Amino acid sequence: MHLPKAELHLHIEGTLEPELAFELAARNAVVLPYSTTEELRRAYLFDDLQSFLDLYYALMAVLCTEDDFDRLADAYLARAAAQGVRHAEIFFDPQAHTARGVDIGTVIEGLSRALDRSEERHGISTQLIMCFLRDQSAESALQTLEAARPYLHRISAVGLDSAEVGHPPSKFREVYEAAGALGLRKVAHAGEEGPPAYIWEALDILGVERVDHGLRSMEDPALVERLVRDRVPLTLCPLSNVRLRAIDILEQHPLREMMEAGLLVTVNSDDPAYFGGYVGDTFHAVHEALGLGQEQLRELARNSFLAAFLDHDEKRREAYLAEVDAYVF
Repeated sequence: MHLPKAELHLHIEGTLEPELAFELAARNAVVLPYSTTEELRRAYLFDDLQSFLDLYYALMAVLCTEDDFDRLADAYLARAAAQGVRHAEIFFDPQAHTARGVDIGTVIEGLSRALDRSEERHGISTQLIMCFLRDQSAESALQTLEAARPYLHRISAVGLDSAEVGHPPSKFREVYEAAGALGLRKVAHAGEEGPPAYIWEALDILGVERVDHGLRSMEDPALVERLVRDRVPLTLCPLSNVRLRAIDILEQHPLREMMEAGLLVTVNSDDPAYFGGYVGDTFHAVHEALGLGQEQLRELARNSFLAAFLDHDEKRREAYLAEVDAYVF
């Protein structure tokens, strides 16, 4: 679906398509535990978040050089542009790379090369969000923030991702305070598999401005009231929720109910190479499965720009919103 939109919940490592994985593996002399792209695609059937993460981290072994990260990001941006994305705020996981001996500068500079030419090449404005792995220690997160200091001009915000259950947001209070003091915006995954209490913690302890996922917020009426009142955006990922068994089928997704409750929800692809579609595919899927009409889809697209970190460039935001309003289905 080519409706103009922003993508606010996208893990760049999760855009690694099998074909590119094999190409980079050959370039970097990395042996993958799969013989063909078809065999690898068949592995993209997951029982839960952890089973996905196991494969996700294993395939990162092919990402070694600045050129690799440049190639990865550019491939995503080309696909996103073809599906109507006009602005993308892109997550990356430095700890997953530094743990393999890849310098954080290699990751950031490689991604930035693609992002720096994105508007000219793809017509997409971009920002970079550095995520901490919540199943790693709080000390490791602080060390990562410190290592990123020379590159903060490249980074707009910090986030929190990876295995959620058993790793509450409060674990990362200190690093979020430090990030805020450095002028970085703050988001965090919460309420994907974890309980609504994790969303409260993300808001009240970490001070996040957006909640990534927030799927389980509807279980807590007081939380819904808070999110509506404060206009806290939720970056939902419906195809991801189905693939990771957070819900059984897309027709059961609470997106429509969340919109009717007045929540500022957006639709995103999360890890599209693994979850069956990029963000335009996701818009089409919720249109089909949930019976969302054109004006509801337009509302989701408007929400994506309203929720974007474009406060420094309100003229750009207004221009994007005008594109949404003028779009003819």
